[in-house]
Amino acid sequence: MARSVKKGPYVEDALMTKVSAMNGRNEKRVIKTWARASTIVPDFVGHTFAVHNGNKFIPVYITENMVGHKLGEFAPTRLFRGHTGAVKATDKKIGGVPTSGGPGAPGAPSGPGAAPATPAKGTGAVK
Repeated sequence: MARSVKKGPYVEDALMTKVSAMNGRNEKRVIKTWARASTIVPDFVGHTFAVHNGNKFIPVYITENMVGHKLGEFAPTRLFRGHTGAVKATDKKIGGVPTSGGPGAPGAPSGPGAAPATPAKGTGAVK
């Protein structure tokens, strides 16, 4: 549910005072904050906030398109490493035999006592 219009957007008081002071001095510095729930207001445009994601601070440069969103939306808290177990169609086995001879694929026998490879019958190869 959205916040009531009569209440106005939630902005951390300390954050608003820092931005107002910096706007008065015409100064642009990185502002470190833990206030992920603060709504981005038009006064924030052009400033860079270091938003804490639970582990480290993520720099977020505020543009006009971000007004109305929360600071925390632009500093992800989780690292997505991709789904595991996804098999491509080219890597699937056909009839129990791999389609490509990649590393670890069964090859010709080797080592001491291994029989040499013999040509197939009916190919016309002479011993």
